[in-house]
Amino acid sequence: MTTVYPFWLGGVAASMAASCTHPLDLTKVRMQTIKAGPGIKPPSMFFVLRKSIVQQGLRGIYTGLTASLLRQMSYSLVRIGAYEEMKRWLSQNGKPSSMQLLAAACLAGGLGGIAGNPADILLVRMTSDVIKPQEHRFNYSNALSGLANLAEQEGIKGMARGLGTNVARAMLMNASQVGSYDLFKSALLNRTIPVLDYQLHDSLALHTLSSLLAGTFATTVCSPADVLRTRVMTSTANDSVLDILKTSLQKEGPKFLFKGWTPAFIRLGPNTVLLFVFYEQLKKGWSTLNAA
Repeated sequence: MTTVYPFWLGGVAASMAASCTHPLDLTKVRMQTIKAGPGIKPPSMFFVLRKSIVQQGLRGIYTGLTASLLRQMSYSLVRIGAYEEMKRWLSQNGKPSSMQLLAAACLAGGLGGIAGNPADILLVRMTSDVIKPQEHRFNYSNALSGLANLAEQEGIKGMARGLGTNVARAMLMNASQVGSYDLFKSALLNRTIPVLDYQLHDSLALHTLSSLLAGTFATTVCSPADVLRTRVMTSTANDSVLDILKTSLQKEGPKFLFKGWTPAFIRLGPNTVLLFVFYEQLKKGWSTLNAA
């Protein structure tokens, strides 16, 4: 009999992973927000991280953590929970195909993107606030007060800011991270690593390797949508996605679409590994609890 796991389990695993990798997420957002002109080399990840610590101390690199946790318990909870439900439904008629799994991951990611959009706006604003001029800062003290402020001052339109870009990114992310994790895991299961002469079973080694490959794949696929999403959400003007894309291409060239790839990978790689390792262990614990 197949064990049915709680819908919220993926959100808990994602929150645990985000708590560990938040400083890298903050650095990635700040790098994507900095707009370097033609011929000007953008600051490195280590420069931005070091500057954040020097200016704000160690507590500063956890700015926006409450928004990150709110995001994981909305966006990730829905995208992982919905994917697992779809996968379980598809499995009733036999093993689902790779295309079915990717389609399910895309749809679940879109639902997660809608659910988590307000929290995503708060996360981007809170982590990039410090590098903005004082008059352009949002100054949210925490995610809940920020959410109330966002709803009161900007209404539904403000809470849906960047929704199209965010949903597109969420669909790409879920397919390239969650969907590809399942595909990598299936492809590697019971394979032998020649150099180590080690056969991969359904164990921590398999989960770690599969999630690392999924994190690399997801970082590359999602980078353009991620950069655009960040710039739309931090913009104080009412520029459209196309306006921002056109202006950024003119000023910085197409390379800007992969701006912050290194910190994005350094953040998403460990985050993906931790997410799936925590998730697999939580599922194992849930199965043990129900079997007792």
